[in-house]
Amino acid sequence: MAERLAKFMARSGVCSRREAEEYIKQQRVTVNGIIVDTPAFNVEGTEKILFDGEKLPQIDKTRLWLYYKPVGLVTTHKDEQNRETVFNNLPSYMPRVVSVGRLDLNSEGLLLLTNNGELSRELELPKNAWCRRYRVRVHGRIDTAKLESLKNGVNIDGIEYGKVNVTIDSQNGTNAWLTVSLNEGKNREVRKLMKYASLDVARLIRVSYGPFQLGSLKKGEVKEVAQKVLQEQLGSRFKL
Repeated sequence: MAERLAKFMARSGVCSRREAEEYIKQQRVTVNGIIVDTPAFNVEGTEKILFDGEKLPQIDKTRLWLYYKPVGLVTTHKDEQNRETVFNNLPSYMPRVVSVGRLDLNSEGLLLLTNNGELSRELELPKNAWCRRYRVRVHGRIDTAKLESLKNGVNIDGIEYGKVNVTIDSQNGTNAWLTVSLNEGKNREVRKLMKYASLDVARLIRVSYGPFQLGSLKKGEVKEVAQKVLQEQLGSRFKL
């Protein structure tokens, strides 16, 4: 069955679908020796498809890993500032993977990794409304009314942020640990929300993404999600 070239590339795990569309526009992909320059191109999968002159990885079964991203790594395959990346620090036995969303340089915790770019895209979609939960250490005077107002969504610098639940786990003077739960994944969202509440973020740890939990993972550790669990959690919404 024919499918869009970008989707086929994403399923191979070489990149996300969005990235594949950009690579195609940059004329970095050939099909049977012919340069393709539009994402609106269908393939059967039997063609000779090259990306930057290299064959695509063989499409494997869809797999998902839990990874404890440490502070100090950027979530990108190649960094223009030559900073250390998540993907350069994965175990050597790992296949090429893409991340589900990102965690910024100074954030840590659960990052989902998959060999299927289409799955990555699916899990990022706002329509899924999967809860992302964070433990956040903040400094400043807690304004409970302002934190409570986040439940209704707020507008910060012209950007609309959806409903956010914040609970105070512990407090010692001007230092506190909070649990922040939200269903979006906008750029640096938690940090911007805390700044809105006049709080400085000292530590930011993502502890869950949808049904997947950080659990007892140690920094830099990777754990594959069992196929049975993957089927139970995703089978009804995504063809594995």
